[in-house]
Amino acid sequence: MARKTAGPDDTAPKRRSRGFEPAARLVQRRVETAGEKRGFGVARLLTHWDEVAGADLAAVTRPVRMGYGREGFGATLTLLVAPAHAPLVEMRKEALRQKVNALHGYNAISRIVLTQTAADGFADGAATFAHAPRPEPPAAPPRPTPEAEAVAAGVQDGPLRAALATLAQNVFTRARTRKG
Repeated sequence: MARKTAGPDDTAPKRRSRGFEPAARLVQRRVETAGEKRGFGVARLLTHWDEVAGADLAAVTRPVRMGYGREGFGATLTLLVAPAHAPLVEMRKEALRQKVNALHGYNAISRIVLTQTAADGFADGAATFAHAPRPEPPAAPPRPTPEAEAVAAGVQDGPLRAALATLAQNVFTRARTRKG
């Protein structure tokens, strides 16, 4: 008996690999599909809008729709803007268009249309795409005390001596916090 070959219309779920998977990979296709329905061919335009437009423009604008002309050239990007900030955004439209085209890799956007609305206007206006602030880098560890440096004094190799002194400092600090 011959085996049935898998066709493009088979709806059997794909087997996942064993082990951990990044969460972004699990929802990536759904996000792309939702973005394409709204006219966004590049989902990064939505998810990384603050990096594309810059922090100042991203705070007052939000991409709403991208309508493509024929053959994919000459698209129109529609931005949601608060009325008070519309003149500022209007002056910077050309620079913003160049940044968006740099994301696409070709001259995909030919014009940008601004849609002015109140801050509590459309339901889409309530959704924010702001990312959490990046965490500060950890502070440098404190210098080892003289007693910790005395423990590692017999070691000739400099980096190893510094690592041992730091280890001794951590042990001494931990012992003090447990006692008191």
